[in-house]
Amino acid sequence: MDKNFKEKAMQLVFLLAACASIIAVILICVFMFGNGIPAMLKIGVKEFLTGTEWKPLNDIYGILPMIIGSIYVTIGAIIIGVPIGLLCATYMARFCPPKLYRLMKPAVDLLAGIPSIVYGFFGLVVIVPIMQDLTGGGGKGILTASIMLGIMILPTIISVSESSIRAVPESYYEGSLALGATHERSVFFTILPAAKSGITAAVILGVGRAIGETLAVSMIVGNQAIIPESLISGARTMTTNIVLEMGYATGLHREALIATAVVLFVFILIINLLFSLVKKKGERDF
Repeated sequence: MDKNFKEKAMQLVFLLAACASIIAVILICVFMFGNGIPAMLKIGVKEFLTGTEWKPLNDIYGILPMIIGSIYVTIGAIIIGVPIGLLCATYMARFCPPKLYRLMKPAVDLLAGIPSIVYGFFGLVVIVPIMQDLTGGGGKGILTASIMLGIMILPTIISVSESSIRAVPESYYEGSLALGATHERSVFFTILPAAKSGITAAVILGVGRAIGETLAVSMIVGNQAIIPESLISGARTMTTNIVLEMGYATGLHREALIATAVVLFVFILIINLLFSLVKKKGERDF
C-alpha cells in the first residue's frame, strides 16, 4: 500500500511538472500574440512585414531589413558551421584515435558552455580587427556575425551529428567493407547517408540557435536597420532590434517590438516543427 502511494505521488509530481511546462508555453503565446497581433493590425500587416524603414520617432515600423538581416546571418552561419561541424563529427565518430577523442569530446562540450558574452567579446576583439584588415571597412557586418555564429553552432551540430553517426548499425559499415569499399568510402557513402535524419536534425537545431542568438550578434553585426547591400555591410537582426530598443520603448513602439518577437517566434516554431518531422522520420527509418 505504501509503495502504491509513493508511485501515485510521483505520478502526480510528474504530471504537475508537465502541466507547468505546458502552461508556461501557453502563457508566453497568449502574452506575445495578445500584444503583438493588435500592433500589427494598427501598423498594417503588409507595412509591418514588408516595410523597409524603422523609425519609431515617426511611428514608422517596417521590419523587412531585420528579417533579411536575420536570414542572411543565419544562412552565413550554416554555410560556415555545418560543413565544419559535420566533418568534425564524422572524424570523432569514425576516425579519431581514442586518446585524442578523450581531449576533443570535453573541448566540444566546453565550447557549448561558453557564455554568449564571451563569444561576443572574442568576435569584437579578434574577428572584427581581422575583417577590418581584410575588407578595409569597419569590420562589423553580416560576414563577421556569420563567422561568429558559425563557431557558436558547432557544438550543437557536432554533438547531435556524432550521436546519429554512432547510432547507425555496424552491419551497414561491415557490409560496405565486404563489398570491397574502403574505410573512407564506407563512412561517407554508407554511414553518413544512413544518419541523414539525425544530421538534418542537427542542422535544424543549429539554425534555431543561430536565428535566436542576440547578445553576441549585437556586438559585431553593426546594428544598422537597413537592407544590407553586401556581406560586409552592417545589418540588424530581429533579436538585436528587440534587445536594443525594448529598454526605453513605450506605447506603439513597445508593441511593435513585441510583434517582432511574434515573427521570430513563428520562425522558431517552424524550425521546431521541422525538427519534430525529421525526428519522426528518423525513428521510422530505424
